[in-house]
Amino acid sequence: MDKPINKNFITNIIDNDNTTNKFSGRVHTRFPPEPNGYLHIGHAKSICLNFEIAQLYNGKCNLRFDDTNPEKENIEYIESIKDDIEWLGYKWDSLHFASDYFKNLYEYAIKLINDGYAYIDSSTPDEIKQQRGTLTEPGINSKDRDRSIKDNLQIFEAMKNGEYKDGEYVLRLKIDMASPNINMRDPVIYRIKKYKHHRTGNDWCIYPMYDFTHCISDAMENITHSLCTLEFEDHRVLYDWIIDKIDHDNHPQQIEFSRLSLEHNLMSKRKLNELIEKNYVLGWDDPRMPTISGMRRRGYTSNSIKDFCNRIGITKKNSSIEMGVLENTIREELNISSKRIMGVLEPIKIVITNYPENENENIIVVNNPNNLNDGERSISISREIYIDKNDFMEFPEKKYYRLSPNKEVRLRHAFNITCNKIIKDEKGEITKLECTYDPISRDMSKGNKVKGMIHWVDVNNCVNATVNIYDRLFNDSNPLTLENFNKNSLIIKNNAKLEYNINLNDPNSRYQFERVGYFFQDKNSSSDNIIYNKIVSLKDSWGKNKS
Repeated sequence: MDKPINKNFITNIIDNDNTTNKFSGRVHTRFPPEPNGYLHIGHAKSICLNFEIAQLYNGKCNLRFDDTNPEKENIEYIESIKDDIEWLGYKWDSLHFASDYFKNLYEYAIKLINDGYAYIDSSTPDEIKQQRGTLTEPGINSKDRDRSIKDNLQIFEAMKNGEYKDGEYVLRLKIDMASPNINMRDPVIYRIKKYKHHRTGNDWCIYPMYDFTHCISDAMENITHSLCTLEFEDHRVLYDWIIDKIDHDNHPQQIEFSRLSLEHNLMSKRKLNELIEKNYVLGWDDPRMPTISGMRRRGYTSNSIKDFCNRIGITKKNSSIEMGVLENTIREELNISSKRIMGVLEPIKIVITNYPENENENIIVVNNPNNLNDGERSISISREIYIDKNDFMEFPEKKYYRLSPNKEVRLRHAFNITCNKIIKDEKGEITKLECTYDPISRDMSKGNKVKGMIHWVDVNNCVNATVNIYDRLFNDSNPLTLENFNKNSLIIKNNAKLEYNINLNDPNSRYQFERVGYFFQDKNSSSDNIIYNKIVSLKDSWGKNKS
């Protein structure tokens, strides 16, 4: 992030903690993802916050994988998460896994049993749910709540040794079934899961729950400020209760902030995975996906994502951010940094009949009018060129200023042409246009003044490519289900023609296709199959398309 993190209510809390010497002046944060999917733009906000806070205070930030649910976790997700964080430009001070602490967590669970703060329960999940009561009614005690410490320890050890089936027993905290906070009504902290873990194998068949694991892991890693999204606000009292009861020397402070919700997208890894499994998209890194890997493949830069996270700020109120806000960040960056070329996505051939045959001329143009340090390039034009299908209309509408029969229009960087003849195939489709050009109009101060200007590429000097045009993933601004999926979220142009100046050997280059948008070479592009993805349009179109 080029700009430092904006001051916010979290930095105010930390400033006060440092004033009172609460953590001896230390600031130590962590980013604790569960490796059950790829990270999305919402996680990017948390990544930026935790790492930038640590940098601001010359502190530390850990990366910790919350890998306590072996059925849904694997190495692929771990590696993708590490890759995303590094791509964003951050380096963790230390790497941890919740599974590193399985032995410690088990021992802390035994301590809680011995101290009378935990018990083994044979209730089913439905029974436990019923026991918890409602927001207006207190819960009821489990029949096993008063089981002896001796029996609790014996059964817990047997659970660990694999002597019981999945779901036969759980370990619950003994707190207060009448608490106004439902999270304090004897929550489950261990369950039986006979499933091979990606790191510990079959060493364990009982696994701790998130609420139990998270706070203890924070304490053990000497975290000072545990930054969580707002859905964990009601869990804070449980977070503090557990750390108090295990009597750990380090007691981190949990602070909650608003999560990031992006319009026309889903921010649930479960639902994003469903998009993949049901073949709505082509994987976690599909450029339509709000995943960091998908956005990277589409052409977003790490700086644009960090800038976006900084712009939306850190608050205590959840809100849905318009897509236009995200797109403006990359658009502003690329307007300065990207070179210009011309690209025709749906080509129509034009023959300039009065242009000399077998001749070619070069025109010198600037690469980026907003950054003259990018230099100049030479583009070629000859008797035959391509223009875009959308830049010609046989029967023009009122105030149509592009090319039409007997109407003059200017070719970008070149001269004026007039359409004299339309050639069609047997199906009535236009295959070619015959035009004439005005040599005098090479000088824009001479020749006829025209309102329309169109882009083009030289037939004899161009690159064949496939171009992917992306739109909103969902039609509704706040989708709830996959049913609102936008079937036109991907439109493929298989016959695009690109200016020969495009550098196909630099996969990191981003270009503005003049009058079209900003584009980035897809990771699957090859010399035999050149593919470019549209990153963003030239102008914000979300306002007029907002549903």
